[in-house]
Amino acid sequence: MAKDVIEHEDDSDKDYEDYCYLCKRPESVAGKLIHLPNDICVCASCMQNTFDTFSSNNNAMQFVDLNDFDLSQFGFRGAQDIPKSQKVKKKQEKKKKEEPELDLHNIPAPHIMKAQLDEYVIGQDYAKKVISVAVYNHYKRVLTGTMDDIEIEKSNMLMIGPTGSGKTYLVKTIARLLHVPLAITDATTLTEAGYIGDDVESVLSKLLAAADNDVEKAERGIVFIDEIDKIAKKRNTNSRDVSGESVQQGLLKLLEGAEVEVPVGAGNKNAMVPLTTINTKNILFICGGAFPDIEDIIKARLNKQSSIGFKADLKDKYDKDKNLLQKVTIEDLREFGMIPEFLGRLPVLYTLSALDKDMMVKILKEPKNAILKQYQKLLELDEVELRFDDSAYEAIAEKAMEKETGARALRAIIEEFMLDIMYQIPRDESIGRVTITGDYIKGTGAPLIDMRGVEALEG
Repeated sequence: MAKDVIEHEDDSDKDYEDYCYLCKRPESVAGKLIHLPNDICVCASCMQNTFDTFSSNNNAMQFVDLNDFDLSQFGFRGAQDIPKSQKVKKKQEKKKKEEPELDLHNIPAPHIMKAQLDEYVIGQDYAKKVISVAVYNHYKRVLTGTMDDIEIEKSNMLMIGPTGSGKTYLVKTIARLLHVPLAITDATTLTEAGYIGDDVESVLSKLLAAADNDVEKAERGIVFIDEIDKIAKKRNTNSRDVSGESVQQGLLKLLEGAEVEVPVGAGNKNAMVPLTTINTKNILFICGGAFPDIEDIIKARLNKQSSIGFKADLKDKYDKDKNLLQKVTIEDLREFGMIPEFLGRLPVLYTLSALDKDMMVKILKEPKNAILKQYQKLLELDEVELRFDDSAYEAIAEKAMEKETGARALRAIIEEFMLDIMYQIPRDESIGRVTITGDYIKGTGAPLIDMRGVEALEG
């Protein structure tokens, strides 16, 4: 009987692991722990830091025999008396999906990649074509190395587009289709080394985490740096620009390719965590930003061609051009505040067009994971059919265009008018179908409700 109890206790201990008394990291994170008397566990890093502290002290180091030291005053007891609250439950290992290994034979061709993007992203045909070709060429380069002693250089990308045009969504989709690790970060959090904020190496820490700390897998990943326009050179400032031009200069070595020491599990190199070396030579960097007010710079450049006479251009000729952003050049970006060394490492430059009303309607209807399809799926779980008539699509698109925040406005509008429906429908089990009309979106009517087995009634 006693033997059975001991075996039962041993089985329950398998679910727990020791942690370092000083830094509180569990053994699975800190590595092999050093077990001291009275069941004290310390990781190698904390032990070394302790020795360094003693050695830096001018006083003679006093060694204490821990076997003779009474630790009961600090609450320590024998190993047999330690409760489970003083141990950490082990993390359950995630079941890894067996994903096909990316090689030269299974890289999808650019036209296949674009066709797959078409299922998720509406419009932006030029941007989808550019990113498909660039990604295809990049991974051919990564998987073959050199051909006939000709080294192929990588092509990092810079995408420019108004807010809500699908920059981040495009990169997420391409990474999911290729089954490669993807790290998405904001340039707004990056600062010059030594200042409060994240160092530029933190973008690689996120990529390493996305690759489950597999360095070889991370070196074939994609890094998307959003809000890249926020690190432009600040104008008319006397203070030190720790989050502008200096961050651009810090990113230069990462974009071009270098061996960088990266902290594992932290964004700061000064954190007490182990470092690993990552070579960024084969990492594809994609930078994106809205670059607000760059249209004024483009217009100023285009209007320089105006002259006096019959062939003169009107100065307001480009004021109503919604796709003026497509005329952007490297010179415009330099005028905006991006340094030439940074732009030179982003050779592929392309823009995303602003969304119009027809594209908004297609975004509501066509993608595989369209927002309205998500709500239809939610109500299917309550055995209720959700429908939208054509006037509803038009009304939602018109409201979204007024907000001028791109596709992001669609979810805000839908969340607003779906609130009452999602609240009321589960209360009445007799409801079988709900039809959303344009009048309901505009606030001048109500949705059409079909009861189970009863003709349609206006709610």
